[in-house]
Amino acid sequence: MTDKNITKDAMYDAVAPDDFESMLELDRYGNRSSAFDKIISATHDHFWDPLDKAYIDFDEPFDMENQPLVPEDLVIALSTDYVSNHLSDPKQRTRFINQSVLRSFSSILHGEQGALNLSASLCHVLKDQGAQEYAANQTREEARHVTAFAKYIKARWGKPVECGPALKSLLVEIIAAPEVYKKIIGMQMLVEGLAMGAFATFFKEIHDPLGKKLLQLVMTDEAFHHKFGKIWADRTVPKLSPEEHAIIEDWAAHCFQTLLFNLVSPHQQLDLYREFGLDPDKVVEEYGQIMTDDLRREHMKEQTNIFRVLVKTLLNAGIITDRTKAFYAMYVDLEELKAEGDRMVGDDIAEEGIRHLQAINFKDRAVPVTIAAE
Repeated sequence: MTDKNITKDAMYDAVAPDDFESMLELDRYGNRSSAFDKIISATHDHFWDPLDKAYIDFDEPFDMENQPLVPEDLVIALSTDYVSNHLSDPKQRTRFINQSVLRSFSSILHGEQGALNLSASLCHVLKDQGAQEYAANQTREEARHVTAFAKYIKARWGKPVECGPALKSLLVEIIAAPEVYKKIIGMQMLVEGLAMGAFATFFKEIHDPLGKKLLQLVMTDEAFHHKFGKIWADRTVPKLSPEEHAIIEDWAAHCFQTLLFNLVSPHQQLDLYREFGLDPDKVVEEYGQIMTDDLRREHMKEQTNIFRVLVKTLLNAGIITDRTKAFYAMYVDLEELKAEGDRMVGDDIAEEGIRHLQAINFKDRAVPVTIAAE
């Protein structure tokens, strides 16, 4: 364990990735935290297989040429007069919407690959057997997400697009970080939180039944992954010194800002605009005009409400203080978030999905549905 990890609980004690000898210490085998046992045991309730049509059939058709995957008000570029007027043909407009969704689902796919690699990396550094087993379990679940989103993208578009530079940079930074707190805040709390918000939004709005089913299945796993970060925060944040809290708070704000930029910045989709004969500079210019229009800015807040999950996660964890409160208040009402309690966007969708999976996995046994946390 090093000071850089800001470890406040023995179950998050960590070693260097190449220090396998520490894993062979005899006393380690006799110590195992029970904090993650409920999450680990619940994995049987929400098991699903993306290669088994009893759970999901990627051969289900959808008319991509004539039917938009989502309502057009979810595609912010169409809020600009320039893009909207340029894409006046209904089929062209539908194709633009669906290509925009491809970029969103490609980002999700790349994020799931990042989560897989990060979870695997935690297995190499966490000494506690319970924490290590949890990380190994999440690695398995992230692997099926990568398979599932890759199959969905292949079914609807053929292949994904490149990972956006902002998201790629953050994923590389988080996975390579030697500090455990950077991995947990960056991935388990923020990237997973963003995923839950995005999945809930798309689940509500997507017109494709196959896409809706996929999102719900993945959410049955992600709801538990998000809890791992919550347990870390509960065990860590109250014990931080002011200096340590500032380090963690600044790292969280850095990750949030990068994710925000990746999702809403027009600079991240320049290839999409060129593909449809749009001048990227003109699109960026009109984005700027939208951001100065109070009415449209409020509309954008609704469109990007997936950030509520991220901010709520940090707020409930006690990470946000007066130092960064104003930064987050630009996007969400913090007092409103406080009043909402601990329930997260997507929990209800995940619980409904778990009931569906239990009906498949345990046909002859009634099992109560809970999204486990300590």
